[in-house]
Amino acid sequence: MNLKSLLPIALFACLTCYGQSHVMDIQTNKIGVPVPKTMYGLFFEDINYAADGGLYGELVKNRSFEFPQHFMGWKTFGNVELKDDGPFKRCPHYAELSYPGHNERRTGIQNEGYFGIGVLKGEDYRFSVWAKAPQGSAKIRIQLIDESSMEDRQEFTSEDLNITSSEWKKYEIVIKSPRTDNKSNLRIYLVGNSTVDLEHVSLFPVNTFKNRPNGMRRDLGQALADEHPGVLRFPGGCIVEGTELATRYQWKNTIGPVENRPINENRWEFTFDNRFFPDYFQSFGLGFFEYFQLAEDIGAEPLPVLNVGMVCQYQNWEKESAHVPVNDLNPYIQDCLDLIQFANGDTTTVWGKKRAEMGHPAPFNLKMIAVGNEQWGDFYFKRLEPFVKAIKKAYPKIQIVGSSGPDPDGKNFEAGWNAMRKLKADLVDEHFYRNETWFLSHGLRYESYDRKGPKVFAGEYACHETGKKWNHFEASLYEAAFMTDLERNADMVYLSSYAPLFAHIEGWQWRPDLIWFDNVRMFKSCSYYVQQMYAMNKGTNVLPMKMDGKFIAGQDGQDGLFASSVYDKDTRTVIVKVINTYNAPQSVSLNLLGMKSGKDAATITLTSKDMDAENTLDNPEKIIPVNGSATTINGAKCSVINDELPAKTFRLYKIKR
Repeated sequence: MNLKSLLPIALFACLTCYGQSHVMDIQTNKIGVPVPKTMYGLFFEDINYAADGGLYGELVKNRSFEFPQHFMGWKTFGNVELKDDGPFKRCPHYAELSYPGHNERRTGIQNEGYFGIGVLKGEDYRFSVWAKAPQGSAKIRIQLIDESSMEDRQEFTSEDLNITSSEWKKYEIVIKSPRTDNKSNLRIYLVGNSTVDLEHVSLFPVNTFKNRPNGMRRDLGQALADEHPGVLRFPGGCIVEGTELATRYQWKNTIGPVENRPINENRWEFTFDNRFFPDYFQSFGLGFFEYFQLAEDIGAEPLPVLNVGMVCQYQNWEKESAHVPVNDLNPYIQDCLDLIQFANGDTTTVWGKKRAEMGHPAPFNLKMIAVGNEQWGDFYFKRLEPFVKAIKKAYPKIQIVGSSGPDPDGKNFEAGWNAMRKLKADLVDEHFYRNETWFLSHGLRYESYDRKGPKVFAGEYACHETGKKWNHFEASLYEAAFMTDLERNADMVYLSSYAPLFAHIEGWQWRPDLIWFDNVRMFKSCSYYVQQMYAMNKGTNVLPMKMDGKFIAGQDGQDGLFASSVYDKDTRTVIVKVINTYNAPQSVSLNLLGMKSGKDAATITLTSKDMDAENTLDNPEKIIPVNGSATTINGAKCSVINDELPAKTFRLYKIKR
């Protein structure tokens, strides 16, 4: 069959249904509103051991002996004493190892890491410690051990380190692991009779993400970069608030030398009594400087969240006395102003100089800041007001993100939006952890929003299917369906991010999550791939797309189909996203109106026959996007793609002009 014989079919498809096909009209010549570069992003919170024990590269738990139980995470043997007059003011504790009284005995300490210490065969690890030898010299032996080994020796590698001064000094040595081990321990022996004092005991992979000395675990950092995020929101989440004011997240405690950053209680330590982790503290080794640097490394705009003078409202229900009085908010407001200066100020400013001293003289180019996490009601509104006034006065170009509370609708939600309009917030952070019915029934959520007020940040969302609260394929498919509405309303929705981001297989408090890991492996969930397919194919402008004159959002008569389309000016590519949420295959015809010579489409398909299936550590690529192609039929008025979309499938089409 030649091209001439196909023309009548193509023309007919432009006008009416092609057989039983669902005809979708894409106006390729009507270039619509720009798609913000920040549209699809990442939300980081230190939940599920996302920071210490996860993304942050440090392998030693309680490295400065500052946990309330000072040897938590450590075993001690022989003559070990805890002291508190160390060289770092905010982290004064250290361990003194002395002669045990007999040459055949041993003195030492052993660290269990985070659910074990993970090392990879052939990789180098940097052991460092601040140490002094009161008698002028001493020696320690550093071992990586496997206590579960049935062999004669627990140790599988070791190095000796000479301590050569009676003054505090930092020592480093590189250890190469001869094996991969998910559950090793770090053991430090005193060698000989001379006493040694040890502080800030650290074991770090040399090969971190972007090779940063105080950097991120390479595979997890790369997974973030591979998502191609437009924005990185940090550091939370509920940890911004804390259970009480003393445990709120304070960014100034997280900068400067890592040895002198005080620990903080993580509010997820005890939130769920069935997922209780008494050793969950924040070392702040991953602090605000590192967050800004990470955002830069993965090509994302930074979006820090600061405390508004409130603690977690869930844990302090209707307690005005739990929060900072409105008249006492000045230190909290100043924290926001100082943070903006830390991010953007030149090196002659107080906080810009501190950034430069940490190794980044150039500004981080911060454009927006969130004040408050998930607060609601008058408690929040009256506290936010002086923040907005102060920030707008000092930094009028900085965009302010406010909150509409924890729910996507209802009285508190409406009150939140009204307050944000009144306060002239630039964006409103919406959160919705909802079931499958909600996601399938909200495909037209943003069409009715008032375009004159603040814009939307869909800051935390995930489909929590009824009775199936884990990362299975079906929930991810419904997220993909919902995201067509984010894309279609790019003039209203400026930012979005799935939540939470990370989870340790052995240490999670909340699921589903985007990326799962143990100490040596990781896998990306189906939801990760949904987010990636959108982020890597967001285009530059929205294209109008309808079926029978209606938006394709699972409406009556649309048989569970959702769709949106964009144009990429840079690559001259039309990108169409179609999701079939039904249990049967469906024929679709994509009418590329205004395109007369489209090339065959490249396709990317995410599908599974098992709706409960998920990726795992042992099978990380069970469900991944698959590349393919679809034939484009060119006609006198438009080009057409006729395709059969399998049941429960997300398929993306890319057609070059």
